[in-house]
Amino acid sequence: MQAASNLAQQAVRRPLTKSVPPSKPEQPQKLRQGLLDNLWLKMTEMYGHRWTASFGVSADQSHAWAATLGGLTGQQIAEGLAALVARGDEWPPSAPDFRNLCTGASPEALGLPAVEKAYREACRNAHPAADQRWSHPAVHHAACETGFHELRSLSEEKSRKLFERAYAVTVRMLLAGEPLREIPKALPESVSVSTPEVGRAALAALRRQVRGVAV
Repeated sequence: MQAASNLAQQAVRRPLTKSVPPSKPEQPQKLRQGLLDNLWLKMTEMYGHRWTASFGVSADQSHAWAATLGGLTGQQIAEGLAALVARGDEWPPSAPDFRNLCTGASPEALGLPAVEKAYREACRNAHPAADQRWSHPAVHHAACETGFHELRSLSEEKSRKLFERAYAVTVRMLLAGEPLREIPKALPESVSVSTPEVGRAALAALRRQVRGVAV
């Protein structure tokens, strides 16, 4: 009886533990809808059908641009638009490229070729007969990530989108100090070609030298 009483007292003194529901994962921050709407109007004014055909006539919070530009302010968006005007490209940027412009991490700010120039360089060097002279390892890295076959075979609109996305990621890699692909070393100007005839001639010359030494 005493043992039962002790157990009852311990149960009373024991603190009750409440079950805590698991916390929900934080939702990624997205660009405010008002800023997104204004951005869409400006981009449509600047690029017309090329913009709407690529990204749609409007965007909501489920659009990829809303997620990519999450956390940016109106001032940063304005700076990105001003950078686009100064750049003067005929084609609209990718979302990662535009974010880099808004945050001051554009290729030009890092001393890299602008997107348009880098894209043309990548397309030129993607040809099998090209001498593949690269202005910067970042352009080579983005071209490799895009794919030389894609740069040669896809339409300009599709290959440009792929390259711009890869170039923007490459810029972020540089800012983070991550390594890029190394540019392959050029082949020597003169390459010796080995054939059976060349091998037999070299062997005959070696035999003559041996006979001369023996005499």
